[in-house]
Amino acid sequence: MSMLNDPSMKEIIIDFCAEADMLFDELQDSLEILEESPSNTKELEKFGQVIDRIMGAAKSIGASEIATFCELGKVIGYKSSQIKDIPLIEVVVAILFDSLDLLRKMVTAIRLGTDSGMKNLNTKAFVTRLNWLSDKFKTIDRASVAIGDETLTQNSIDDLMKSLGL
Repeated sequence: MSMLNDPSMKEIIIDFCAEADMLFDELQDSLEILEESPSNTKELEKFGQVIDRIMGAAKSIGASEIATFCELGKVIGYKSSQIKDIPLIEVVVAILFDSLDLLRKMVTAIRLGTDSGMKNLNTKAFVTRLNWLSDKFKTIDRASVAIGDETLTQNSIDDLMKSLGL
């Protein structure tokens, strides 16, 4: 039995969902600021930091798909903070809004005790946008997107998407 389905862990799962909801609001605020001022790339860094907190909490309760999805959002946030192309940043913001919507649905599924997996969400258009964005980021390396001793390369991003079935 996973922690997500263990009745004795229900309170921890409820706390995770409540914290995730608060952090989602922070992510939403950052994205709204970016909509108004796409050159404010510090908000993309903030997005990466906040989604990293959700990722850690999701890992601790065994919500691996949510954690991996957050890791992908973290990489997008950090990598996009390195670009100066305003139209591309505007596209990134739209994709991150979609990511946030999908994360909210995944956490709602955990709250309701249903499957929180990606297979239950309509992600076809989202995956197309992620693949396009991934191609735009091929030349951006960023040390702060390192995990342990390993810097996330383009192949790592592609591997994250594959592990989610995207």
